[in-house]
Amino acid sequence: MSAVLPKIGISPDWSGDMDIVRRALARDADAFRTIMEIHNRRLYRIARGVVRNDGEAEDIVQEAYVRAFAHLDRFRGNSSLATWLSRIVINEALGRLRKKRRAFALTTSISQNSDAQIIQFPLKVGDDPERMMAQRQILQMVERATDNLPDVYRTVFVARVIEGLGIEETAELLRIRPATVKTRLHRARLLIRKQLDDQIGPVLLDAFPFAGKRCKRLTTAVMKRVGLPD
Repeated sequence: MSAVLPKIGISPDWSGDMDIVRRALARDADAFRTIMEIHNRRLYRIARGVVRNDGEAEDIVQEAYVRAFAHLDRFRGNSSLATWLSRIVINEALGRLRKKRRAFALTTSISQNSDAQIIQFPLKVGDDPERMMAQRQILQMVERATDNLPDVYRTVFVARVIEGLGIEETAELLRIRPATVKTRLHRARLLIRKQLDDQIGPVLLDAFPFAGKRCKRLTTAVMKRVGLPD
């Protein structure tokens, strides 16, 4: 399902964004690479927070970049480039969820006797030193607790708590009222607290990491798809 590309008006507040967008429109390979290096981590965490799957989140971010780069002329700088890209990612992610649900409903209606199996995404076991093990366990608890939130609460929780966006920015990103952001965030926190015993705190900033090989792989793939040298 195609993501909806937002149309954004002109504002002088995001001159830095406008400069790099103009360079990208001129097919400056460094501009494309810079945009991705700046926004990869945030966009991946947003996508991951919606679809709850590492590989699919990476694919969503790649598709969102390709779609955004093909329509950069629609960006006019009224909002930040980060918000514009984030909205495209959310639209793509939510579209995939809807498509999967329709496919599941169709499969269920065709074969009522088949057993649906939910496969949880694997938690990767790294080579972290022992002193990092406790923190890693907490992060895994946070990821699982976030995964268990209903979609409408999870998107708000990811934007407000994990990404640290303000109420107004979250409302603009999700196209809902600020009051709705507050209500959904309150409910999300209540649900999270049922699953976590301790205060979550700032460790959320490291949840769903996106760096190293994954970051480079996505950037290289997008550069290839838009026809620019990596």
